[in-house]
Amino acid sequence: MGTHVIKMPDIGEGIAEVELSVWHVKVGDMVVEDQVLADVMTDKAMVDIPSPVHGKVISLGGEPGEVMAVGSILISIEVEGAGNAKEAPVVAEPVKAAPVVEAKPAPVVESKPAPVVTAQAPVARDADERPLASPAVRKHALDAGIQLRLVQGSGPAGRILHEDLNAYLQQGASKASTAANPYAERNTEEQIPVIGMRRKIAQRMQDATRRAAHFSYVEEIDVTALDELRVHLNEKHGATRGKLTLLPFIVRAMVVALRDFPQINARYDDEAQVITRLGAVHVGVATQSDVGLMVPVVRHAEARSLWGNAEEIARLATAARNGKASRDELSGSTITLTSLGALGGIVSTPVLNLPEVAIVGVNRIVERPMVIKGQIVIRKMMNLSSSFDHRVVDGMDAAQFIQAIRGLLEQPASLFLE
Repeated sequence: MGTHVIKMPDIGEGIAEVELSVWHVKVGDMVVEDQVLADVMTDKAMVDIPSPVHGKVISLGGEPGEVMAVGSILISIEVEGAGNAKEAPVVAEPVKAAPVVEAKPAPVVESKPAPVVTAQAPVARDADERPLASPAVRKHALDAGIQLRLVQGSGPAGRILHEDLNAYLQQGASKASTAANPYAERNTEEQIPVIGMRRKIAQRMQDATRRAAHFSYVEEIDVTALDELRVHLNEKHGATRGKLTLLPFIVRAMVVALRDFPQINARYDDEAQVITRLGAVHVGVATQSDVGLMVPVVRHAEARSLWGNAEEIARLATAARNGKASRDELSGSTITLTSLGALGGIVSTPVLNLPEVAIVGVNRIVERPMVIKGQIVIRKMMNLSSSFDHRVVDGMDAAQFIQAIRGLLEQPASLFLE
């Protein structure tokens, strides 16, 4: 028998260190070739680390949340044959790490049940909050009739595991008792480490608000005619070309409006004091996933048809939610579109996606009485709540840009006039 050492790989783009986000194996597990061992987080994306060999895990090189240098030992696997740890110092390394190896299984085995046992009263989550859980766990919960938002997760960053669902079911009587007395005192506490994607989001949001001079502009838009066009196109072409949401229309309006406002389709390098205006419109579409907010990029939106943009938005959103979006698909945007859909409220103040200088935020559509030519009529109204970097974009330019988008969306035929 020998030892195969897997080191933190060089993921490219000059990255010297990455964050270990989650282990998919533990000491003692048998693994097979191509099985995913761990997920690591770069500045741009989550990356799977697969096993190149069959064998038994004998040591783990770090804990979730730990930042590891490229080339450091990630995991050691016992294999048939000599393995790749041939030199004496390398072979001895797993032995030196033996005390750590023996200590690590203890928290894995013992700590998981702890939060489940102490927090099986329904967890205080908002109704629209999407807890972290794998697709298999979500199916398990659906089959068992469990609302995931009521379950305490014991995995990394509060991820809900199968064991958490089983423990929740076993404590059904306690849960029923709590539900029967909604005014009972609740004294549980939960500490969730900020690691992985959540750490990256926190860092980027803090950096954006610290460095950029944000200002927001809100405009009301009558989307009655636009929605009628969307419904008509879906009835006529939906079966063959796919269903359209409002997002591809808004992307089209942004593309057309940016022709007259090139200073808004730009990136600002505040360290080099250089503004780069781009002809290509690479639209980042903010997407909520199990691990947090991600921004996959619709590249060259200016060169895509309405259905082309719709298809790409849907494809990227699915990839992001499934954790399959690549680094290239999560980088390179020139302007961002963010929407909370039906939960979009009436106004928001979106945070810039640096180094971009503009983000367009979509609020929900509501029917309201409006006065048109002296008559009160019911119209479908929607607000655009958009933010800009005042270091680069003047207030008048921002207002005129959003007004241009408004004009295009209120007269949707103009979206396709050249």
